[in-house]
Amino acid sequence: METRKADHQAPCTFCELIHGSAEVSICHEDADAIAFMDIQPVNNGHVLVVPREHHESLLEVPEELGMHLFKITMRLANAIRAVTGCDDLNIVVNSGKAAGQDEPHYHVHIIPRREGDGFDIPLPFNGSEMPDRTVLDAYAVRIISALRDPVRGGGAHGSYGAHHGHDESEAPAGVVASAPRERKTKAWRAERPVEVEVFSEVSHAVLEEGAHGELRRDPQDELRDSA
Repeated sequence: METRKADHQAPCTFCELIHGSAEVSICHEDADAIAFMDIQPVNNGHVLVVPREHHESLLEVPEELGMHLFKITMRLANAIRAVTGCDDLNIVVNSGKAAGQDEPHYHVHIIPRREGDGFDIPLPFNGSEMPDRTVLDAYAVRIISALRDPVRGGGAHGSYGAHHGHDESEAPAGVVASAPRERKTKAWRAERPVEVEVFSEVSHAVLEEGAHGELRRDPQDELRDSA
């Protein structure tokens, strides 16, 4: 993932907490991260995991730091379950204004859940429509392409294979269950001609954006395909 470091000039509540200028109830801290109790919790035991260094959104967080924060989140989640007696949890990241981020400092919510607590993250989203399968296939192939392209995928941070020492020509794990990971790109593509054809076909189709940002094929285009 490409990291974009923004100029940090505006006041930041979390930076102030990290530097000790306000009261905070800490439940974990190390050289790179701090975790503390949310002062407006969904339920008691609601914890925020925050990097010490100021990163405004997910796009700014270096991959290594992101992995460290999630490792802390996993450890804390088990402790929070034991303390609260809640087996159900939400792990939530709001990155950007449109996603509901209210503090300009990246953070992870660990929210213990109780039946009937009134909080909800409604997924599947009832306001969306099921896109045509060709649209889903097109997105999947384009994402795979972005992961393989060091420029589109974000260089060292966006290329998992380059960053972790794996061969970039390997098929993505889980995309083609029947293809062993050691097979090269050329062989993998030869085994999956349908996916390549779908990508080529849809990339030339007329796509329109739905109310929630989803891409949908033009109805006239679908009629032409079915004719």
